[in-house]
Amino acid sequence: MKELKVIAFDADDTLWDNEIYFEEVEQHFCAMLEDFVPKHSSAKVLFQVEMENLATYGYGIKAFMLSMIEAAIRISDGRISAASIQKVIALGKDMLQKPVVLLPQVEETLKVLGPEYKIVVATKGDLLDQERKLRKSGLMDYFHHVEIMTDKRKEDYAKLLHRLEIHPEEFMMVGNSLKSDVLPVLDLGGTAVHIPYKTTWAHERIDHSIEHPNFYQATHIEHIPTLISAIWK
Repeated sequence: MKELKVIAFDADDTLWDNEIYFEEVEQHFCAMLEDFVPKHSSAKVLFQVEMENLATYGYGIKAFMLSMIEAAIRISDGRISAASIQKVIALGKDMLQKPVVLLPQVEETLKVLGPEYKIVVATKGDLLDQERKLRKSGLMDYFHHVEIMTDKRKEDYAKLLHRLEIHPEEFMMVGNSLKSDVLPVLDLGGTAVHIPYKTTWAHERIDHSIEHPNFYQATHIEHIPTLISAIWK
């Protein structure tokens, strides 16, 4: 087994809270549209619109705002008021100003790992928003490299490894999404560690278990140094 050289961390819901803000805004959105359809119906339409728009808008808050506006028009059959559309925009703008709340033991873990390995961020989403959160996090000095991807597919990770000039066997990815942080990295030949977050966006869920020699589960981020010591004895 090659020596571990690079540890990559997902950002949203691995280093700091994120999905809870989307869920909060979705609840407000569905409540706004109760005059037209029940809340669960609005949520279903919104998710459908988001999936339709992924290839065009990608991920992030701005894409979510546009999908909410389109979903509101679709749900209301065009009867949604301009004032309600303005409320949707205001909800999205408020999300862009949310504080960056680090998850427990994140900085302490980076301090332990930093002297031994190159630490990078590998995340997806809107470039401006992810850069904002990274600045506000106070963690930038721990990272050798930051990679903000439009998506997290096998080929996206391959490009990252090429830039870092390492082999897949020298790379470990840590994240909360089995779909985006684990499966593509395992397929590439790297090591992946899944740290569950308290809630997961439906698009990031998978309907099967993972059996792979390079796949590991951790309950909390502070367990990563011990896990590394056990893998790379």
